[in-house]
Amino acid sequence: MRYVITGRNIDVTEGLRSAVQEKIGKLEKYFNPDTEVIVTLSVEKDRHKIEVTIPVKGNVIRSEQVSSDMYVSIDLVEETIERQLKKYKNKITDKKHSGEVFTDEFISKEYDEDDTIKIIRSKKFAIKPMDPEEACVQMELLGHSFYVFNNSETNEVNVVYKRKGNTYGLIEPEF
Repeated sequence: MRYVITGRNIDVTEGLRSAVQEKIGKLEKYFNPDTEVIVTLSVEKDRHKIEVTIPVKGNVIRSEQVSSDMYVSIDLVEETIERQLKKYKNKITDKKHSGEVFTDEFISKEYDEDDTIKIIRSKKFAIKPMDPEEACVQMELLGHSFYVFNNSETNEVNVVYKRKGNTYGLIEPEF
């Protein structure tokens, strides 16, 4: 695999570079040798973040992990990508053109799909009409990362959500 390792607010030392190549290198058994892996290491205050992106024809395999230690983040991201690969193997390799990126061993091996989606709780609540700004305030008061509401301006069900950098997003239906 070919590694493109960059750092934001951090010097990519030889130790970090070798840790990334050693951990992400465990994924080499799934990919052909010419597969490119884009790794971005960044530090903001006490948050050590690693983003790994592996472009696969037609898809992108991506994981982002944050912890208080960069080496812990590196460990976590490798585990997450491996879990994603096993979970989505059938979906990824069904398309003939994307199969050429993966090794024959990975494509031919069967993995248990034990990560099935299970809904373990269901809630019902009244959706009150309000504007998006009021919905953001309600979301903050509840301590949630999203909030479903009836938009009083459009009379449609909308969702507001928290974004990075203390900003908010609004999801509106499109018919």
